[in-house]
Parts: sequence; structure tokens; C-alpha cells
Amino acid sequence: MDAKPALAIHGGEKVRTEPMKTSGPRFDEQELKELKEALDQQTLFYWFGEKVKTFRRQFAAMYGVKHCHMVTSGTAALHVATASVGVGPGDEVITTPITDQGTIIAILAQGGVPIFADLDPHNYAVTAKSIEKCITKKTKAVIVVHLAGSPADMDPILRLAKRRKIKVIEDCAQSYLCWYKGRLAGTMGDIGCFSLNDFKHISAGDAGMVLTNDDELAGRAQLFLDKGYARDGSGRRPPFLAPNYRPSELHAAVAIAQLRKLPGIVAQRNRLGDRLTASIKDVPGIFPHKVLPGCKGSYWFYLGRMDPKRLKVSRDDFVKAVAAEGVPVSGGYIGKMVYEYPVLMEHRAFENCSYPWDGVYGRKVKYGPGLCPVAEAIEATSWRAPINENMSEKDVDDIAAAIRKVACWHERNG
Repeated sequence: MDAKPALAIHGGEKVRTEPMKTSGPRFDEQELKELKEALDQQTLFYWFGEKVKTFRRQFAAMYGVKHCHMVTSGTAALHVATASVGVGPGDEVITTPITDQGTIIAILAQGGVPIFADLDPHNYAVTAKSIEKCITKKTKAVIVVHLAGSPADMDPILRLAKRRKIKVIEDCAQSYLCWYKGRLAGTMGDIGCFSLNDFKHISAGDAGMVLTNDDELAGRAQLFLDKGYARDGSGRRPPFLAPNYRPSELHAAVAIAQLRKLPGIVAQRNRLGDRLTASIKDVPGIFPHKVLPGCKGSYWFYLGRMDPKRLKVSRDDFVKAVAAEGVPVSGGYIGKMVYEYPVLMEHRAFENCSYPWDGVYGRKVKYGPGLCPVAEAIEATSWRAPINENMSEKDVDDIAAAIRKVACWHERNG
């Protein structure tokens, strides 16, 4: 068998020898200017200052929606969303098993019961078919996570939700300026949620946003994020206990400057992510990160898959060999499904009780391995590569070359 070119992990020459620049400066004089203006107001309270108002207006305009509320985090945004659509004790909310636990916190904080739908094998989002299998008379909403900047197939989901009278919340924490058939992710469901933590496309340190075109949901969201205060003078009173998710003028000041940079950041990630896909789409045993036809992703990171049977190598050994070629590729994403976390498997969201799975409010849903086989296969066979606006075309080409080299070697010699 032809074993050349030798893999670096076997002593061969590396594809790349110099470090790859996957990060760079994010903040500059623009953020400092906005921060100074915020401080010069002599108030940092969001309703008295102008920065939160300005950011809300600008983000809503960028997305073409009527209402934008700013909150303290992406998790807070999701909690505001679940409360606004009326999730309460025992209500079931369908979502993905591959996500940050903030998605689950937002459900459990309202006494809702998380229900997990399986995923598209290469788009990594819930599908209308998998959602429908999970719907019961207790289903209140679905949280669709647009994972890693790749839009879910929303049209069938929206049709199903309308027919079954369930609310749609879009989790866009990883999917800024992500397009689905001419519409932006976050504008298609009832509410869209975003994160501004330090690991997203843009950062304010921590903060989040809630978008909606629904006046009633917008009003409920405003009350819920601010302890029930009707700051608009409407005199409305909340029909629920409301937490404090008020943002600071400092968060908004940074966010305003970051928002100006967002289109350029996403455009570069788009170019690089699409370039990587084009470079590896014909590599044996490799499945690129799938962006649906007529859509445009924004690549928070690049999540591909490999076929262990065809390449005759485990995912972990494959990733080790690719990384040995000098490129920053790692295995999987979250390690295990959210439904394998003890808080769910052991029904202990709250200390000393099994609420909301106690049978009084919600079903005693069982969680554990095997619940979503496609999602588990994704995690077991996926590899992750960085896509960042600081990277160059050569960086992406080297990642592609390393993947091609290792995959072809293993297909021939495994």
C-alpha cells in the first residue's frame, strides 16, 4: 500500500509549521469613545441614559424588526423569551440536545420541562419532523438553536408551529447575520435571542438581546426584564414574578461600537467558512459543515464530521493526526448531550425536590444516552475548526490540506 505522504504524527513533514492567528484585537478607540460618552452622562441606568436606547434602536434597524430589548446575557434573553411566551410549571419546551446549558436554564427557571428533539445529521439543528414526534398536549414552545452560525430549516418548523399552536423561540447566540432564504435568523419565530458574551461574533463582555415584531410579547418582555416596572408610563403590571435583567449603559456603549464592526466580521467568516467547505467537499469520508441551499451562515466555528468506517480510524485518532499537521482542529463540541447532565438525569433542578418533573406539574420524563441517536452520532464523529475574522485564506487552506492529507492516508492505508 502507498503510505505517502507520511503523516506528521508518524514522523512525516507537517502541513503547517508556523502558529495560526485565530484571534486578534477586538476593542479600540471606537469603544473608548462610546464609553466616555456613557460616563459623561453621569448616569449608567439604562432608562435614563442614551446608550441602551441607541443600541436597541440600531440593532432593531439592522434586523428590520419593531422591538429590541437589551438584557444582561444570552441566557437572560432566553429566560425573558420563555416567560414572554407564557411558559409555566409543567409546560413542555422542545429543543436541541447539542447546546449551551443556558437554553435549558431558561426552560427550567420557568418550571418548564425540556424535551429533546433529534437533529439534522449535517446541519445540526432540530427539524420539523423531529419536533413533531415530541409534541404533546403540554407542549408550549420550541427553542430552535441555529448552531455555529448555520440556520435551521425554518419554513417547515414555522408551518408546524402554526398548525399545532406552539410558540417559536430562536436561539441566535452563535448566529449573527445568519440568513435563511432572504430572512435573518432571529426574525422568523415569535422571539429571537442573542448573546454578547466574550466568545461571540461581537462582545460587550456580557449582555444579550430579545427581538420581536409582536407588540404584546415586547410589552411582556419589557416588564419581565425589569422587575415588572412599566418604564414607558403605561401603568402595566406584570402577571408574573419578574427578575432583574437590566443592562448597564456601559454594556450598551461597547455594543454600539461592536455593532459597527459586525457586518465586516461576518463577511470575512462567511468567505473563510465557504472556502473551507469548497476545499473539503470531495475529501473521502469527510462531511463539511452544511449550510442549507438559499441560506448564508456566519460560522461561529466550523463543525464537520468524519466517517470512521470509511476512514478506518476513530474520530479521536483522526483529530490527533490532523492536529499533528500543525492546524488547530479538535474533536466534537460539547462532549455529551445536555440530557446527560446530572441536573436532568437525576431530576434535580431545584434542591430537595424533583420539580418540575414531580408528576404534579410535569411528566416524569426520562433523560439519558440513546434519547437522540443522530445528535449523539454527530458528537461522536464531529471535528471542529476555528473560523475567525483574523484568519487568512492560507490559514483555511492549510486546515483543508491537513484534513485532506489525513483522510486520504487513512482511506488508503487504514
